[in-house]
Amino acid sequence: MVASTYPSGSGKAQSPDVGTARGASIDPADVARFSAQAAEWWDAKGPFAPLHKFNPARLGFIRDRAAGHFDRDPRARAPFEGLRLIDIGCGGGLIAEPMRRLGFEVTAVDASSENIGTARAHAEQMGLDIAYRAATAEQMEAEGAGPFDVVLALEIVEHVADPEAFLRTCARLIAPGGMMVVATLNRTLKSLALGKVAAEYVLRWVPAGTHDWRQFLKPDEIRLMLSEEPVAVSGPYGLVYSPLTDRWSEGDSDINYMMVATRA
Repeated sequence: MVASTYPSGSGKAQSPDVGTARGASIDPADVARFSAQAAEWWDAKGPFAPLHKFNPARLGFIRDRAAGHFDRDPRARAPFEGLRLIDIGCGGGLIAEPMRRLGFEVTAVDASSENIGTARAHAEQMGLDIAYRAATAEQMEAEGAGPFDVVLALEIVEHVADPEAFLRTCARLIAPGGMMVVATLNRTLKSLALGKVAAEYVLRWVPAGTHDWRQFLKPDEIRLMLSEEPVAVSGPYGLVYSPLTDRWSEGDSDINYMMVATRA
């Protein structure tokens, strides 16, 4: 029910340190849509307001699952110091920044150079050293990047052209003993009514046309897509919104959910 953070590039000239994003998973229409909103990522009352509300729930999920997996104390000042994380489809950096504060060495990529420019500028203002670049998962694999202890693919797979190829590429970036978190929307009648129609046309949480319900994935489909990779997949872990508290928390997986893939 929230916007993707994996828009692709606009075709503008990019500085050498950013590079040009390439990959079969890129969907040019979604790329252009999110690139046009790049400057508004950190406006908590702007187009990405639903993502700001959604963030605490998914941050807590990632922190707690990673702490359990790596046997770290989530209450420590920087519990994940010494671990490498990649945020694929990082958008404006709403996840990358808190992950860096938790101690991860963070690489964050997005196919939109506009998004990367916004993310890099904000991180510099916050005094955070995050390795941002305009790139795709395919590019990172081809260049031999990683492996990474944690791979994040959040609200992105429903926007790519080839979900299976994309997920398998992400899985190959996981280090031995590492984990990947995938967040997306379920393809159910409930998600059509609430995650698409209500979110875009009634509540206007996200711009109309942000999602294509036909591209939503069922948890078993994600599990099947990853079945030939050396990972064990668990979930779904649902996230639900309460209008009474105006907060997200773990609950049913009929609309938003997460999956965790671990590599032996």
